[in-house]
Amino acid sequence: MPIIRSTPRPSPQAALPEGPDAVPAGMRIAASFSWRLLIVAAALAVVVALVVVLQDIVVPFLIALLLCALLAPISAFLQRHRWPKWSAVLSVLVLLVLAIGTLALVVTAQIRYDLPSLEHRLHRSVLSLQTLLDSQPFGITVHEVNAWVSKGTDYLQAHASSVLSGFQAAGSGAVHVLEGLFIVVFTTLFVLIDGRRIWGWVVRLFPRRARARIGVAGEAGWHTLTSFIRVQLIVAVTDALGVAIGALALQVPLAVPIAVIVFLGAFVPVVGAIVAGTVAVVLALVFNGWVTALFMLGVVLVVQQVESHVLHPFLTGSAVKVHPLGVALGVVAGTTLAGVVGAFFAVPFIATVNAMVLAAAQWRPEDGDVVGNEAEAEAGAGVSGADGTTASAALTSDRADPARGVDHGGVQS
Repeated sequence: MPIIRSTPRPSPQAALPEGPDAVPAGMRIAASFSWRLLIVAAALAVVVALVVVLQDIVVPFLIALLLCALLAPISAFLQRHRWPKWSAVLSVLVLLVLAIGTLALVVTAQIRYDLPSLEHRLHRSVLSLQTLLDSQPFGITVHEVNAWVSKGTDYLQAHASSVLSGFQAAGSGAVHVLEGLFIVVFTTLFVLIDGRRIWGWVVRLFPRRARARIGVAGEAGWHTLTSFIRVQLIVAVTDALGVAIGALALQVPLAVPIAVIVFLGAFVPVVGAIVAGTVAVVLALVFNGWVTALFMLGVVLVVQQVESHVLHPFLTGSAVKVHPLGVALGVVAGTTLAGVVGAFFAVPFIATVNAMVLAAAQWRPEDGDVVGNEAEAEAGAGVSGADGTTASAALTSDRADPARGVDHGGVQS
C-alpha cells in the first residue's frame, strides 16, 4: 500500500507578504508625498512666522524692491547712454521725489481751493439729511440726533484713557513709519547701485551645483517683476485719468485726490479700483446728490470694464503668466493673512514665484551658466558694473569661475 505524504497547509500569517511588498504601491506613494508635504508646510509656516515677527523690516524691504523694479530699467537706460552709474541712480531718485512732491502739492492745493465750497455743500447736505430723517418712514427728529451726539460725547469723556492710549499707539505707529521709510530709501539706493553683487552674494549661499539654476530662476523672477510693475503703472494711470475726467465733467469736488486714491488702489488687482472708485461715488453723493452719484458710479464701472476686458488681457496677460482665478484667490488669501499689505503684495509675489519655479524646472545643465538673453545683451552693450568693470568682462570672468557663474543674474543695477 503506497504511503501518501501530506503537505502542511500554510497558515494565513505566512501567506501575507513581508517587507515593502506588504504595503500597496499607491499607499507608499501617498505616504511619501504626505511626509514631504508636511515638511514643506512646516518650512512655509516658519517662514510666515518670521515674516510676521519681522514685518517692520520685511514690508519696507518689499516696497523697496517694487520701487527698484520700477526705477532700475530707467537707470539702466541712462547707463546705456553713457551716464555714470552714480548720476543715473541719483537722477531716477530725484525724479521719483519730484513726482511724489508735485502730486502732493497738487492735492494740497485743490483741497485748499475747494475747502470753502466743501463747507457750504456739506452744511447743505446735512440739512437735507436731517429733513429726510425727520420725514416718514424714518421719523428721526433733530432732538434725537442731538441726544445721540450728546451720548457719544459723554462716552468719549468716560473713556478718555482709552482714547489717549489710542493716540499713543498712533504715535508709535508714526515712529515705525519713519523707520520703514529709512529702510525703503536705503534699500532702494543700494539695490540700484550694487544689486548685481547683492544677488551674487545671495546665490553663493546655496550649494555650488544649485547656483546656476537659482541664478536662472532669479533672472526670470526679476524680469517678471519689472514687467508687472510697469504694466500695473500703466493700468493705474489709465484708471486714475478715467475717474478724474469723469469727476471733473460731473463737477465732483476733490477730483485730483480721488484720482490719487484710484491710482494707489489700482495696484491691488480685482478689488482695488472698485474700492477706490467707491470713494468717488460717496463724495458725489454727499456733495452733489444722488443723481450725480449715479453718473459717477457709471463712470467707475466703465473704467473698471476697460481695465478688466482691455488693459489686463493685452498688457497684464503678457507680463504675468497667472490665470485670473489664481490672481483673485491670491488677493483674497493675501487679504486674509495680512490685510491691505497682503492684498498689495499678493499678485507680484505669485507672479514672481511662478516665473522662478518654471524657469528653475526648465533649466538643464547643458544650458550653461549664462543667465538669460538680457545678460548677453547687456554684456554686448558693455554696461559698467559696480566695480568699474564692464558687463562683458564680468561675464567672461564668471564663465571662467563656475562658483561665480550667477553673479550677473537676478537684480539688475
